[in-house]
Amino acid sequence: MQRIRAIGCLTGFLGLTLLSIPIQWVAVKLNLPWRDAYPVWYHRTILRLLGIRLIVHGEPVRGSGALLIANHTSWLDMPVLSAVRPVSFVAKSEVSSWPLFGLLAELQRTIFVVRNARAKTGEQRDKMQSRLAEGDAIVLFPEGTSSDGNRVLPFNSSLLGAAQFKIADGARDVPVQPVSVAYTRLHGLPMGREYRPFFAWYGDMELVPHLWEAFMLGPIDVVIEFHPPLTISACGSRKALSARAEAIVSAGVAHALAGLEGPSGVVHAGAEDHDHVGIAVAHR
Repeated sequence: MQRIRAIGCLTGFLGLTLLSIPIQWVAVKLNLPWRDAYPVWYHRTILRLLGIRLIVHGEPVRGSGALLIANHTSWLDMPVLSAVRPVSFVAKSEVSSWPLFGLLAELQRTIFVVRNARAKTGEQRDKMQSRLAEGDAIVLFPEGTSSDGNRVLPFNSSLLGAAQFKIADGARDVPVQPVSVAYTRLHGLPMGREYRPFFAWYGDMELVPHLWEAFMLGPIDVVIEFHPPLTISACGSRKALSARAEAIVSAGVAHALAGLEGPSGVVHAGAEDHDHVGIAVAHR
């Protein structure tokens, strides 16, 4: 049965993806009104095909540009976040050359960055600022790599400077929203530390065998919490913001992995006033 399920998931994924690529390509090239909305529908449909249920707490920042900073566990982080609202991602430059996934990343207007290249940090930050100034929502994984899903790694603050930039009449703060992502249940039961790495993609794992194994295991629950947004001005510096965001995200992940219901309710100094409303989006 596991193999049959995996074949069904793979067939559905490839079929929908091959159909969607030309549609989204045209939308991006012609800047059509539904350019940003189509990926949301696509990713929600993919999650249904894979049997992934989202439990979403809090509200993503709406309106003008926002920087969302989340912990990074798996390739699944991208579709689950993309299913909630229109977003683009910051990804390592190597992703652009991956078969199929590189094309999907480009069609979602991913910002590709060169890792461990200090000389390019300013250029890459400027590219992010330009997109934020246009009103885009950008997702950054400040850990710089993925984890085993049981913990949050230290945040790197180097690209967070994009959340504050000079304009004609002074400085503009872009809201920076911490986001916790936790993989909590398998077949409706608590996943446990021993199963979570089957869905996490980290270290030297090869992507295709990992995808196949995840497809075979069965439906999972993913808890996403959108915490109240921060600003660099309120926190004092980008490094202070990074430290506060890391603490907030870590607490949110720990709360979800402990099996506690509802939002963590973590609010730190530097957070703006923001309604914290729970939303449940079920995909089975």
